[in-house]
Formats: sequence, structure tokens, C-alpha cells
Amino acid sequence: MLITIDETSNIPLADQIAAAVRGAVIRGDFGPGDRLPPAREVATALGVNLHTVLRGYQQLREEGLVDMRRGRATTIASSADAASLAITEHIRSLVDLARRSGLDEHDLHTAISRAFGTA
Repeated sequence: MLITIDETSNIPLADQIAAAVRGAVIRGDFGPGDRLPPAREVATALGVNLHTVLRGYQQLREEGLVDMRRGRATTIASSADAASLAITEHIRSLVDLARRSGLDEHDLHTAISRAFGTA
């Protein structure tokens, strides 16, 4: 399943679910028109409350990343390409800035890991 959570994280589960979907869109695992797994199925697979999954999906709806209709599948919105493109542009800008600053790929990875608190 593309949606995973970290039960030891301080990040609320609904936020983690929304972030997992955002990441999947950016990686190209989900594209416009693709159906997300039903909330009930995700809740069962992750061992969380159905409403937690629905809160995550609602965040994505409010961001315009998914289309939700009662009784129908939740699908990735056509605007998802724009969101993916926006982060790609930010990444390119960051890489360009790193190069101008004399950083190589390893240096940038290290800086990003520090920012995430994993280095």
C-alpha cells in the first residue's frame, strides 16, 4: 500500500496520511484521475479509525489535490500535476542555489537530512 504511517511520530495520523498521498503524487505513483484506496480499506490496513483517514483525505480535498464525492471514489484532481510541478520547480531552484553556493549533491543531501532532523 502506498499510504503508510509512523505510529511513533508526533505528527497526527491524518496529517501523515495526507502527506503520504502528496508524496505519492509527487513521485508519480498517483496521477490525475487515479483512484485513492477507499478510506475504509486504508483504515483497516493501517489499523486506524475510519474518520482519521477521512480527515486526511479532507485535507487533500481542501488543498485541491483530490476530488471527493459521497458514494464515489476519491480521485486525484487534474490540478495534481500543478502541485507536482510546483515542488519540482522548488527542488530545481534549491539545486541551482546549492551549486552556486559551491555545494555538491552529497552536501545538499546532508543539509536536507539535517533539516529533516535525520542527520
